[in-house]
Amino acid sequence: MARERVGILGGTFDPVHQGHIQMALSVLDAVRLDRMLIMPSGNPPYKACATVPEDRWKMVVTACAHDPRLIPSRLELDRSGNIYTIDTLLMLRREHPKWELFYVIGADAVMKLKNWHRIQEVFPLVTFLVCPRENYADPADFTEEISRLRALGASLVIVHMDPVNISSTMVRSALSRGDSTPLLDGSVREFCGAKGLYGMPRRIDDADQWIGKLFSALTPKRFAHSLSVANTARQLARIHGVDLLQAEEAGLLHDCAKCMPLKEMRSIAVEHSLTDDLTVLESSALLHSLTGAWVARNEYGMADPEVLEAIAYHNTGCTGMSRLSMCVCLADFIEPYRESFPLLEQVRMLSVLSLERALLLSLEGTADFVRSRGKYLHPRTQETISWLRSQPSVRSGR
Repeated sequence: MARERVGILGGTFDPVHQGHIQMALSVLDAVRLDRMLIMPSGNPPYKACATVPEDRWKMVVTACAHDPRLIPSRLELDRSGNIYTIDTLLMLRREHPKWELFYVIGADAVMKLKNWHRIQEVFPLVTFLVCPRENYADPADFTEEISRLRALGASLVIVHMDPVNISSTMVRSALSRGDSTPLLDGSVREFCGAKGLYGMPRRIDDADQWIGKLFSALTPKRFAHSLSVANTARQLARIHGVDLLQAEEAGLLHDCAKCMPLKEMRSIAVEHSLTDDLTVLESSALLHSLTGAWVARNEYGMADPEVLEAIAYHNTGCTGMSRLSMCVCLADFIEPYRESFPLLEQVRMLSVLSLERALLLSLEGTADFVRSRGKYLHPRTQETISWLRSQPSVRSGR
């Protein structure tokens, strides 16, 4: 059986940004690796970190959640003392003797490779994949250093890809200034803003507790989705004059019960008389919103009735729903990583013009999609569609 080809992309990831992910995905495709370990350092000997290790870990997990080839690894994060590459490689060799290891570095790191701890012992263990960087060194010096390292036993492969010229320092500076930057995934930016990292003002008082509980209660993909919905709901709220904090909090907590076993959801719903609809009680997809509102109130301490209503009806809508609820429901439909559904791009474009019209188009598309597959559409969704069609802003087309 062929050996599995596994890449390693290490760093402080303080924070992880689009450049890291772009580099990882480009290398995976260019060199045909099977997977890429994204490995944050716990106590790097060469620099201090601006945030605690667990925050950096949660951000890495979030950034990797949407591609199964990106595998977050705690191998260096959980070790004490100074962390050196040689120790990491030896551990991986012992634990996974059939792996063929590739270590991703930027072209700028080539000039410093000779100074790595016990570098001569590193060379036989791994192939270095060298990714281009602009203005990293004199080209002649770089070529000479590559030749010198190869003569010492290093295996180096130059990866042909567009240069990645984003640094965590650039991202931290942008965040501290409050700049809107495409350098950071929206879910990671939401993580930073909610907790007040890197000089950003802290937006959610209970962010540490909430995010910690959500991280434990949800799958990585659902956790990333929750952060992305919070970020999207906040954007919609800003456009449409809705309270930003309420939208962000509701978006963050909207799926807090999503990964709870159906039996446990049903027990909560029956005990607290959340619904007597047997169809809802038999469906995690329908029940998690009502149960989620109860969990948000009783386990996360959310007391705002408007936020709780937005959580309770984010998946079906409801007649007379508030514009806050519309923001959260719509954000759940259109957040950037949402799997495609009929009319998605049209809904995204319409969402900046009209909450009511965008939500109506989204629910109509969802209803058609569900019915076309012979699945159950909850009556509340059809009632919401009828109610939205009667709204003046929809009837006037404004």
